[in-house]
Amino acid sequence: MEDTEVRDLLSDLPHSILESILSRLPIRDAVSSSILSTKWRYRWTTLTHLVFDDNCVQTCNDRSLLEGNLISFITRTLFLHQGPIHKFQLSTSYLQCCPDIDQWLLFLSRSDVKELVLELGEGEWFRIPSCLFNCKKLTRLELCRCEFDPPPSFKGFLYLKSLNLYQVLVGPEAIESLISSCPVLESLSLSYFDSLALTVRAPNLKYLCLEGEFTDICLENTPQLLAMSVAMYMTEDTAEHFEQSSSCNFMKFLGGVPLLERLIGHIYFTKYLSVGNRPGKLQITYSHLRVIELYQVSFEDMKEILVVLRLITNAPSLTELKISGSSHTSAATEATDLAFWAKECPKDCTFKQLKCVTMTEMSGVPHEMEFIKFLLATSPVLEEMSISPYVYVVDCRLNMLIELLKFRRASGQAKILFVQD
Repeated sequence: MEDTEVRDLLSDLPHSILESILSRLPIRDAVSSSILSTKWRYRWTTLTHLVFDDNCVQTCNDRSLLEGNLISFITRTLFLHQGPIHKFQLSTSYLQCCPDIDQWLLFLSRSDVKELVLELGEGEWFRIPSCLFNCKKLTRLELCRCEFDPPPSFKGFLYLKSLNLYQVLVGPEAIESLISSCPVLESLSLSYFDSLALTVRAPNLKYLCLEGEFTDICLENTPQLLAMSVAMYMTEDTAEHFEQSSSCNFMKFLGGVPLLERLIGHIYFTKYLSVGNRPGKLQITYSHLRVIELYQVSFEDMKEILVVLRLITNAPSLTELKISGSSHTSAATEATDLAFWAKECPKDCTFKQLKCVTMTEMSGVPHEMEFIKFLLATSPVLEEMSISPYVYVVDCRLNMLIELLKFRRASGQAKILFVQD
């Protein structure tokens, strides 16, 4: 008679493999694995990555019940957990200001947590307790819809490499102090800050993302920066500040980033860089800059055009250029300052590596067309230029196309795509 005993092959797998399997499951399923057999009862308790979200509890129409069940599940999970916790993530719309979160963070501060992510629901913002700043081993910190004020005794996160603050209330001095006290910080993302004048001192920073109402930005010590994305929202106060400023924003922001490889500037970025911008040769060459994306560029503002020219003509390795316009008017029949191009464009300028150009939201105003003409004439290896007119510019599209076909092309293989929605 054959042996009918079924071997539990899964339970006999090495511990590292079992832990790998459990780590790929949602935390709710990983905890539920304890009912499989006695061998599995405490397998999940040594997981080093704990990710909690709204799916940890069964949905119902009772909000208070949902909150209570989620709090109970997280508290019980932490209470039963054994060993180190390398990552703790809480992404929930159910919890806002909740005293239990304070207790969880206190527990984590004693567990040498390395990655901490808090994404809480809308409503009253959660105030970060001081115990978070005792998490000395943090390498990644992400906070969303929180407020905090580091205690006077805080000396920095010595191992922090990634800092992401989204809709966070914190004083300008505190945020600058926090950044500068993270000596190995490599990635920084600040989103939805209001009326903030920011100075960044981060000698090892490689990736920077800024989004909000910034009245001023100065990259004072960021020599290792490789990529950045900036979106600046304009209010009456920030617009007035821009008009009154006499400093050169271009040099404050881009004067000390020689290793930059990718630059993305969203709304009002070129407007900001144009403040205090002085004509003349730049003292810096962006030898590694390969990709430039600039959005909402006004080709009716000569200062913004000059910013674009200074950037691209000082980027000898440029391979990809994307620009969207903001001159959403019908094309003017005449322009009295077209001599600007002969004066400001370097006579010996050649984009030796530029292969792809994308121009969107084009209105056909004279300076847009002159810019396109300049690129076509100075890009010998250009493969494709895509041009999309602004959706509400209809009457001048045929004239734009006819003029484009007249422009000289330095590249015999360059294709011009005129994209109409």
